[in-house]
Amino acid sequence: MGTIKIALAGPRGKMGQEAIKAIFQEENLEIVAWIDRVIDANFVSQVEHIYGVKLPVYVDAALCFQKEAVDVLIDLTTPEIGKVHTQIAVDNGVRPVVGTTGFTSEDLKELQKTCEKKQMGCIIAPNFAIGAVLLMKFAQIAVKYMPYAEIIELHHDGKKDAPSGTALKTAQLMEAAGNPAQNQNHMFPAQGLNAHGYNIHSVRLPGMVAHQEVIFGGDGQTLTLRHDSFNRASFMSGLIMCVNKIMDLHTLVYGLENLLDDEA
Repeated sequence: MGTIKIALAGPRGKMGQEAIKAIFQEENLEIVAWIDRVIDANFVSQVEHIYGVKLPVYVDAALCFQKEAVDVLIDLTTPEIGKVHTQIAVDNGVRPVVGTTGFTSEDLKELQKTCEKKQMGCIIAPNFAIGAVLLMKFAQIAVKYMPYAEIIELHHDGKKDAPSGTALKTAQLMEAAGNPAQNQNHMFPAQGLNAHGYNIHSVRLPGMVAHQEVIFGGDGQTLTLRHDSFNRASFMSGLIMCVNKIMDLHTLVYGLENLLDDEA
C-alpha cells in the first residue's frame, strides 16, 4: 500500500493538533489539506513553520474533495458538522474516520447501506483510546455475572454532549451481552439518564480529559472498571490504526472494538 492521503477536519482543536503530531510521525500517512470553518492564517503559518509544509485550507468539504486527491477524511469536529462531513466524504468516494458522536441508529443504517453499495470503508469511533475500548469489552464479560451496573462518565467542561458517546456505546454493548430484565431502570432526580437499561451519570469539570467507570453491584460485593485518558495523546494509537485499516474495509465499522476483534 502506498501513501494514504488525508484531509483533516477540525485541525485547530485540541484533538486536531494532537492528530497532526501523530500523523507527521507516520511515514505512510500524508496530510494534503485542512477542512476548517474559518481560514486561520496564524494556524496555517505555525504548522508550516513547525512541519515545513504549506497546505490548502477549505471551508467547504465538498470543494476540498473535488480539488484534492484525498483517500481518507479524519473528522474531529462536532457532532453536527461531523455528520455532514461524513456524508459528503462518502458521496465523493473518500473514506471517513470520524471521532465525533451524535449519529442515530437510522443514520448508521443508512450510512452502512451506502458504504456497502459503494464498497468503501467508514469508521465511526466514539473513543479512539485502546484502554477505553478494552473497558467496554471487560464490561461485556462482567455483566453476564453481575447484571446490576451503573456508568459514570467524566469529561472536561468543554465537551458539548452528555452522556458521552463512549458511555452510550458501553451501555449498548452491556445490554447485548447481559440480561436486560435484571437491569435497574429507575432513575432518581439527581441522576442522569437511562440508556439501554443502565443508568448513566455525566460529570463535566475543568481539569478532566476523558474518564469512565462502570460499577457492578452484587450480593455483598462490588466490581469497578475504570479507564482514564489524562491527555489526548491517548487517542492517537487508535486513530492511526483506523486510518491504516480503513483502506481494506468495504462497510461501516461503528466502534473501535470491532477492529480489535479483527486484530485477534
